Amino acid sequence: MSFALTGKTAIVTGSAAGIGRAIARHFLDKGANVMFADIDDDRLCDECAEEARTEGALRYFAGDLRQKLTIANLLSATIDAFDRVDVLVNASRQFRISDPLNPEEDAVEPLLQQNMITSLRLAQATAKRMIAQAEKAGQTEGSVGSIINLSSIASTRTQAELLGYSVSCAAVDQMTRSLAVALAPKRIRVNAISFGSVMSASLQSALKDNPDIRDEIARGTPMERIAPAEVVAETAQYLASDAASFVTGQIITVDGGRGLIDAVTVPAY
Repeated sequence: MSFALTGKTAIVTGSAAGIGRAIARHFLDKGANVMFADIDDDRLCDECAEEARTEGALRYFAGDLRQKLTIANLLSATIDAFDRVDVLVNASRQFRISDPLNPEEDAVEPLLQQNMITSLRLAQATAKRMIAQAEKAGQTEGSVGSIINLSSIASTRTQAELLGYSVSCAAVDQMTRSLAVALAPKRIRVNAISFGSVMSASLQSALKDNPDIRDEIARGTPMERIAPAEVVAETAQYLASDAASFVTGQIITVDGGRGLIDAVTVPAY
């Protein structure tokens, strides 16, 4: 079974920077058509504008996906550019330190909205498009589509200052399982990648403010290092490919073994 992405069309949210960018770039390198999507218009333009004029496999879309109309517009732009959508990667996510005892600062509502609800709404809309295009093509066998969510090992760890983030990641995990069961009869696979000790945009920002946590995270990881964002991109490639045709509802952990040990005080990026 092949890991190839040639000919597939993918939407990757959060693709102006960090892990989302790594996934979108990796998919592009592996032959997929990729719609880069992000709320950061300026950064997205810097990342994509020149190539979008000359490379048929790359397009970009800037907008706030918390708005239902924006989701519809993203799907329309993707279909206009590539005629179909085969893969959705919900890589747009927000990380925030919170105060669990302060209802104004616990960050639960905004992080649930950004990390889970927005991903859910986009997954629902994209799944409908995948089902419709399969029916139109008379496709009765094989995978119809793949939806990949990004989560974190914070979903199963207890750090008081990560209340909102941990709750939102746990919600993403359960959303993944529920959608996997609901969409399995339609031959759409839904999985999540739960990562830790990976160089995300939030970790890059944290390291600028506090370089000492690099060594702290490495010591709390059995493989003794922080991995580049590309390790998540490679896992996403597997989940998007036909090689994962019988894989659904799984939360695949990419953390260098960190979840196997009791280093709960180490920042969970």
